[in-house]
Amino acid sequence: MENNRGTIISVVIPVYKAEDYLRDLYLRLKASLEVIAPRYEIIMVEDCGGDRSWNVIEELSQSDKRVKGIQLSRNFGQHNALLCGIRAAQGEVIVTIDDDLQHPPEEISKLLDKLAEGYDVVYGIPKKEKHNFWRTIASRVTKLALQSAMGAEIARKVSAFRAFRSDLRNAFADYQSPFVSIDVLLTWGTTRFVGVPVHHDPRQAGKSHYSFGRLVVHALNMLTGFSTLPLQLASLIGFVFTLFGFGVLAYVIGRYLMEGGKVPGFPFLASLIAIFSGAQLFSLGIIGEYLARVHFRMMDRPIYIVRSRTF
Repeated sequence: MENNRGTIISVVIPVYKAEDYLRDLYLRLKASLEVIAPRYEIIMVEDCGGDRSWNVIEELSQSDKRVKGIQLSRNFGQHNALLCGIRAAQGEVIVTIDDDLQHPPEEISKLLDKLAEGYDVVYGIPKKEKHNFWRTIASRVTKLALQSAMGAEIARKVSAFRAFRSDLRNAFADYQSPFVSIDVLLTWGTTRFVGVPVHHDPRQAGKSHYSFGRLVVHALNMLTGFSTLPLQLASLIGFVFTLFGFGVLAYVIGRYLMEGGKVPGFPFLASLIAIFSGAQLFSLGIIGEYLARVHFRMMDRPIYIVRSRTF
C-alpha cells in the first residue's frame, strides 16, 4: 500500500488473559505491518487479567522497541483499556484489534485501503462470526443498544476490529466517565463510518471472557450511559398505562350505568394495582440507573490507572 508508507500506524490491543497467543499475535502483526506500513507501533494494554500476559509483553518490548506495554492497576474493562491505549498512541492512524487472533492481522490492509478513500472510521465486518448461539444473540442485543446510543446504521456492523484517524481523539479528550464505549465516543467526532468484510477466525485457545450475561449488562450500560431511549421508554409506558387506566375507569362506569350491576370486585382491582405498580417500579428503576451514573460521575472515579509501562 503505497499511500500508507509515510503514515505511522498505531495498533492498540487490550490484553486480558492472553499469554498463550500474544507471541503469535505479535509475529503476525509484525509480518503484516512491515509490508503495508513500515512505520508502526504496537501498544498492548494489559487489563490485569492475573496471568503472565504482562511478562510476555515485557519480553516483547525488550526485543522490539516498537512494542509498547501498559499495565493497568486493576481490571477496568476492555473499552477502558482501549481508551488508555488510544490516548497513548503516536500514529496518525489507529487500529484496534482483539488479542485472541479471531481478527486476522493480515486483514488490516483492507481497513487501511478503505480509510484512504476518505472515511474516518472503518470497521472490519466478519463475513461469518465464529460464536456460539447465545453469544451471537447477546451480540445482536448489544449492537441494537449500540445503534440507539450511536444513532447510526453502522452500529449494527461494528466490531472490535476497527481503524480510524487519530485526530478523532480530540472529540473525547476530556471524557472522564468510568462508563466507556469507544464506538459511541467516535461518533462525537465524525459521521463518516463504513465497514468492509473481513475473515473471522475461530478462537486459537481458551474461551471468550464475554458471557451472555456480561454482554447484556454491557448493552444496558450503553443504553443508560449514552442514550436517553430508556427514559423515553419510561415516559411512553407511563402514558400508555394512563390511557389504559382511563379506559378501565370508563369500562367500570359504563357497566354500572348500563347494567346497574356491581363493579368488578377485588381480583379485578388487585390486578390493576399490580399492573400499575409494576409499571411505576420499572420506570423508577430506569430513572435510578441514570441517577446512579450521575452519582458515579460525581465521585470522579478514574477511567483507568496505569501501574507500569515499558516506554
